[in-house]
Parts: sequence; C-alpha cells; structure tokens
Amino acid sequence: MLQGVFKARKKSGEEYFRASITYQNKHVSLGSFLDENAAAEAYCEAKAALYGKQEIAEYKETMKLDFKKWVSLINFRDHDMYIKTPIYLQKKYFEYYLSPERALKFDVDDLFYYSHHTIMERAGYMFVADYGMQVNILSRYGIKNFAVEGRDFCFANGDSTDYRYGNVVVINKYHGVMRFEKDGRTYYRARIHIVGDYVVGIYQTEIEAAIAYNKAADLVKRAGIQKEFPQNYIEEISAIEYARIYNRIPVSKKIRELEQRY
Repeated sequence: MLQGVFKARKKSGEEYFRASITYQNKHVSLGSFLDENAAAEAYCEAKAALYGKQEIAEYKETMKLDFKKWVSLINFRDHDMYIKTPIYLQKKYFEYYLSPERALKFDVDDLFYYSHHTIMERAGYMFVADYGMQVNILSRYGIKNFAVEGRDFCFANGDSTDYRYGNVVVINKYHGVMRFEKDGRTYYRARIHIVGDYVVGIYQTEIEAAIAYNKAADLVKRAGIQKEFPQNYIEEISAIEYARIYNRIPVSKKIRELEQRY
C-alpha cells in the first residue's frame, strides 16, 4: 500500500481505499476513495497542508482532498486545534468557509455550535441540521424564516457574510409586523395574508403589533378559514400582560367582518 493508504471493504464485499494522516499525535481520517492512487494523492495534499505554507484560497477543484478537510487541516496547523467543520480561527472571531473564496464570520460564542453543525446552502437559504430539522442560521438572531434582508434585518457594516452579533440588526422581529417611520415617529404595521394581504392595524409598539397579528389569526381561524398562520411568541412580557393587551388591542374592521363573509 502507498503511504497513508489502507484497503477496506464494504458490507457488500466491494473493495475501496481509505486515507489518513497523523499530526501531533492525532489520527485524522481523510476520506474514502475508489482507487489507491486517489487516496495517496489526498494523503500528499493533506501532508502539504500540515507541513507547508499553503493558504485556504489555494485549494483547487482538481484536488482529491475534500475542501472542508483542507480548511480543518490548515486551521490545525496554525492553531493547534482540530475542528471537523471548515472553520479557521481568527483572534476575536472565526471564519466558516463555504468555498475557497467565501467565508462567513461568526463570534467566538458560536464556535462550539458550528464546530458540531455543518452549514448547508440551498438557493441562498443557509441552514444546519439540528435534531433532524433544517434550522435557518438566522434563527440564532431571532430572525424569522423567510425574512428579507433590508426589510426585516440588515448587516450594519454592509457585509452580508459578517454574522457577528453586533453586525446583525433585526428590523422586524415578529411575523406579520413591519416597522415604518412617519413624521419623525416609529410605528408598527401588522398584516396578515389570507387571500391577499389584510392590514390588521397600525400600533405604537412592536409587541402590540405582534399580538394584534396573533389576534387576527385567531379570528380568521374561528371564521372557518383553513390555513396555518405562524404564531408570534413574545417572551418579553408575562402571560397576564399578554392577555391584557390581547383583549384590548383593536384589529381592523375588515378582519372582524371576515366571519360574516366566510
């Protein structure tokens, strides 16, 4: 066998090859390959990453070594810490690499989480698998699913790859609620989508608007409209205060009339 390569067999009896390397007394698996030469190439690339001066951006698509493993090994070399996910540590934050040219920045508070969760991307939607569910990475900032950048949240420094907590600004925290300015004052408009958008009302605070949305959802459900409406969960107030606001908060006449129409 070539250096760093050993033969293995699947349950079916099919033969394949695995590559691995030992660095600072840690055994690192480099993956499985169909032929011995490919496994040997991956071993050589891993050795070059660990003992050379290669940078993450120098990774080439023609390499046999997986890109995520390439990042892990270079971080191991530079910081004496092996992390399975493609993380590279910086002084006060870390970078999570999606490709050689693209990395997301996170606070060190999130290091443990992303050391154990792989970020995946589909049509611009970034998520991790957590307990069998797809969890939007924006949910860690209190941003709802399907939120729109620039409308519901923004990046303070304009860098959409910078997910450090101080840089992610939540504009509209609750479902169906949108903040707007008028005559120098801030208001919150609640909308609900039934067959088209219905304005529930305009409110002085974000919490009032969120509760008004919940109330509108309850009313249209009682009217017999079979549709799932996301519920706003409000942790800042007690159950008693929630009930008080819910009972007194007004909703638009059009919402109240839905029971007669349906």
